[in-house]
Parts: sequence; structure tokens; C-alpha cells
Amino acid sequence: MIPDFLYKYIFLIVVTILTIVLVKDRRNIFEPEPMTGSLVFCILIILFVGFRPHTHAFVDTKNYADWWGLQYWTGFDFSAENILFDNLYVWMSNKLPDPTLFFVLVATVYFSCLLAACRKLFEANTFITFLVCLAAFSTFSYGTNGIKAGMAASLFVMALAYRDNLIVSIIFLLLSRGCHHSMTLPVAAYILTFFCKDSRWYFYGWLFCLLMAAAHVTFFQNLLAGMSDDSGSSYLTSSNTDWGGKSGFRIDFVLYSAMPIIMGYYVIFKYELRDSLYETMLHYYLITNGIWMLCMYGSFTNRIAYLSWFVYPFLIIYPCFAIPSDSHPLVVNRIKYIGAHLGFTLFMELVYYA
Repeated sequence: MIPDFLYKYIFLIVVTILTIVLVKDRRNIFEPEPMTGSLVFCILIILFVGFRPHTHAFVDTKNYADWWGLQYWTGFDFSAENILFDNLYVWMSNKLPDPTLFFVLVATVYFSCLLAACRKLFEANTFITFLVCLAAFSTFSYGTNGIKAGMAASLFVMALAYRDNLIVSIIFLLLSRGCHHSMTLPVAAYILTFFCKDSRWYFYGWLFCLLMAAAHVTFFQNLLAGMSDDSGSSYLTSSNTDWGGKSGFRIDFVLYSAMPIIMGYYVIFKYELRDSLYETMLHYYLITNGIWMLCMYGSFTNRIAYLSWFVYPFLIIYPCFAIPSDSHPLVVNRIKYIGAHLGFTLFMELVYYA
């Protein structure tokens, strides 16, 4: 009943209104928060996104709908590229005449994992942090277009949130990798954070990658192309102009990517705040975002950038609520950070891309 082109705007308007309402809430941000409001809203978002029309406005949604039922289920295929997602898709397409329930299930995993991670990390501020995640630049897109990567990313966020429980964390890592093969890089980066804990080296590495991208050094891009599968190699060895898109040094993406890095630098080196989970997320972000910059001149590299961007909102919001002091500058200015984060998304969606 809702025109397809309005879905994104309705989503952004609702998230914006609720964010404005909640940031003005004067309650004690260190007291436990009831789960009811955020849970009800999450369910509504799942139903809204899950029951979207299967049209070209949502790109991959239309593709999955067109392929529905074309593959015959002969049993669990252990050789599938995305072993969990692909098998689930084929099995449900042979059981159901329409892919709607499949999209609802994917939306359930995507949004409920985000909410569960927010609850685990921010028990006293679950709703507002969930809204910050929804307001991220890529959230709606990967809930309706790149749904396979979005589903995998949300499961990976759960692995990060449960870093203090390695068994649970490993389970979510395996689920994430099973949903999308691109999660091999995040899993490797996550493992590296356990062995190298010196933040300086991660910052140095990111700056090195930035210099390589600015100098248009494609050696590493070609190297990674040789290590990728056929689809990944085709993206890395062609440019966006070959597909009708933008190519070259993406200063807009670089500036966007740099915001949590600048904030992380102040958190760790200026304020000298040490938190193992925050540092893990920041180190992970610096690795994966740096690798994206090495591949910047390929096509559709926003898909590589997303491997870092999906933890972006947590890096913005974590210092604002994890510091047990209502007088600390990061806590006092939390509304500014939330507003800037939301404002960027609104500008990109309503002005830049419009």
C-alpha cells in the first residue's frame, strides 16, 4: 500500500523524530532502561522492511524475488559459497510460493541482532543507541538491497558484543561467515585484534593506506584481486565507470570514514580512556577501512567499505555512554555527536544522492 520510493524516506523520518525525542530525555543515562519501547519499535521496523514490495527500488530484493523457486532443493549443499544463506534461500523457495516470509526472516535477524548488541553494550541506553545504528548511512540499504551482507554484518556485531564470552563470540562468527563469504576479512581482522593490542600501529597502518590511495597506488588492489574469487576479482579489476557509477579517489567516503578514527584518537591518546571492547572495535575498523582504501579504485568498493562501516555507529556512540561520568566532555557533547551522525545520513540521502 506504500509506494516503494517512499520506504527509505519514511524510515529516515521516523528514526529522526524518535532520535530528537530521545536525546532531549533528561533521565539519568546511567540507570537501567526498560526494554519494552525499543523491542516494540524493532518489531515494527522488521514488519515494515520485511513486507516491502519486491521491486527494483530495492535492487537485490527484486533479484531474489525473480530467482525464487528456480533452484530445486536436493538437500543441504555443503559446497555453497554462502553455506547458510544460500541453503536457507533455496530450501524456503521450494517450500513457499512467495519470498515475503524469507525477507521477513532476514529482516528479523538483521534488526534484532543490532538491538541485542545495543542491549548487551548499552543496557541503560538501548533505545537511543539502537536509533543511532538505524540512522547509519548504510543501515537501510543493507536491510533492503545487500541483505546477505547486512545479515552477516549484524551477526558479526553480536560476535563483537560478546567478545567477553569467546564461545558465544565464535558461534556468531561462524554464523556470520556462513551468511556471506566476504566476512572472511572481518573474521581475520577480529582475530588479529587479539594478538596486536597497540593502537598506534593500527593508526599508522590506516594512514599508510590513505597515502597509498591518495597516490593512486593499485599494487595492493591487484594483489587482493588475485586472492579473491571470480566475483571479487571482477570488482577489483574494473572501475565504477565501467558500470555507470563514480570512480576514483572518493574524498566523500574518506571524510565519512575518518570521523570515528579522529574520535578514537582523542579517546585513546588525549583522554587516555582504556576499554578493551572499544579498542577492539576501533582496531577492527582501522584494519578493514584501511583495506577498503587500498581497493578504492575498483568498482562497487562501497561493499568493501561496508565491512568497516557496519561498526561505525558503535564507535561514535560507545564513548558517550560507556564513560561513567556525566561531566566528561564526550558525555556532555553526546547530543552533538548523535546529531552530526544523523545529519550526515540525511544530507547524503536527501541532498547529495537525491
